[in-house]
Amino acid sequence: MSDNDKRPHDEAVEKELEGVPEEFLDDGSVDAGDEASSVEDALATLRADLDAAKQDVLYARAETQNVRRRLEKDVQDARNYAATGFARDILSVADNLARALESVPAEYREDEKMSRFIAGIEATQREIEKVFGQHGITRIAATGLPLDPNVHQAMMEVPAGEGQEPGTIVQELQSGYMIKDRLLRPAMVSVAK
Repeated sequence: MSDNDKRPHDEAVEKELEGVPEEFLDDGSVDAGDEASSVEDALATLRADLDAAKQDVLYARAETQNVRRRLEKDVQDARNYAATGFARDILSVADNLARALESVPAEYREDEKMSRFIAGIEATQREIEKVFGQHGITRIAATGLPLDPNVHQAMMEVPAGEGQEPGTIVQELQSGYMIKDRLLRPAMVSVAK
């Protein structure tokens, strides 16, 4: 390149490079071996970056699947157990109906007017039990079974009678209920000691 062919930019670069030793200046020529080595290095770097990107995509896809599964499970649980609070509250109504029916004297059941009234209360109790069944609410069996601390709550111990083994439920004080596969309320029981 002749001095006439130089552009103002080239002159500015040359001024900046004045005083820099020659061994530090690259003449712009590239050795073929150096070029091949730098291409291989660049390819290796690109492959490593590609592998890392693939791994990141796999992790992101797996995390997305996990989030989707958790969300589906949460939605299913919400559907299955949405009525839990309401069901707990309505259990006391069912208990009161049962107590009312248990306390009715025999002479009221024989009286024609009272027997119709009692039949209405019994029909209401059956309807509540039917609604419980429709929503997966089931009564926990208790009397005569061994105490299961997962579903029974021992309130007192009583002396074992004939044929009763210790730890057997003698009396159910309050009914227990499950909603699907979860405990809604434990059965309160007395147990033979």
